Amino acid sequence: MRDRLKQSGAIEVSGEADLGRLPPQEIAELAAAAETLAEVARVLAKTGDNVVGELLRGTETFYEWDHYPAGDVFDSDSNSQYYYHAHPPGQRFAGEHGHFHTFLRPRGMPRGIKPAPQPAAAPLQDPNDALSHLVAVAMDARGLPIRLFTTNRWVTGEVWYRAEDVCRMLPRFSVDHAQPSWPVNRWITALVTLFRPQIVALLRARDAALHAYDRRVVPPDVFEDRGLEIVSYAEIVIEAQIETLRSRSHRRRS
Repeated sequence: MRDRLKQSGAIEVSGEADLGRLPPQEIAELAAAAETLAEVARVLAKTGDNVVGELLRGTETFYEWDHYPAGDVFDSDSNSQYYYHAHPPGQRFAGEHGHFHTFLRPRGMPRGIKPAPQPAAAPLQDPNDALSHLVAVAMDARGLPIRLFTTNRWVTGEVWYRAEDVCRMLPRFSVDHAQPSWPVNRWITALVTLFRPQIVALLRARDAALHAYDRRVVPPDVFEDRGLEIVSYAEIVIEAQIETLRSRSHRRRS
C-alpha cells in the first residue's frame, strides 16, 4: 500500500506526533478531543456499532462515489462541512473502506484569509462556495481511521489556499448539531482536533510537493494534473496518539 502511494507521487509524513513544542492550551484541546473520541467509541460499541456504520444507518445500498449523507453535512454556524464516500475496490488503497473529506467555507475562516494565486477558475456565484479542503480521513472495514491525507485541487473541486492559511482554519472546524448523527459529528470534529499536529505537517508537505511537482508539468497547472491525486499522507492510530499525550503529561508532572 505504501509503495503504491509513493508511486503515485504522494509524500509520506510521519504519523507520530511531536507534541513537545505545543503550548499547554493546545495540549488541553487535544486531550479533550481524545476524551470525546473515547466516549463516542464507548457508546457506539455498546450496540456493536462504529462511526461509519452509524453514518450509513438506514442506507439500503451503498453506492461508490456517492456522498453520504446526500448533500453533505454542513454546520451553518461554523461553516464546517464533511461527507463520506468510497472509490471502487480497484481504486482503493489497501485496508481502506472509504474516507471522509472535511472542509471549511469562507464565512468560517479567520479574518484576512484569501485564496492563493492560481490559474483562472470558473467564477463562483456565492463567495461562501470558495471552500477549502482541510484533510481526508481514510477508514477501514471496522470503522476505524487508518490514514490522513491531502489531495490535489481537482479531486474535491476546492478553491486553493496556502498551507499556512489552512493550518489557521483547523481550530475552526466544528460540526455541533445532531443531524444526521450526533456521535459522528462529535467524532469527526474531535479527530481533526486530536491529529491537528499531523494535519499541519501534511499541509506543509502538500505545498512543498506541489511546488516541486509544478516544475515538471506542462502546461504548468499542477492543480488540474490527474496524475497527482493524493499529495501527502500519514498512517495514524488513535490509541498511539492518546498514549503520546499521556506520556507528555506524565513528563510535565514529573
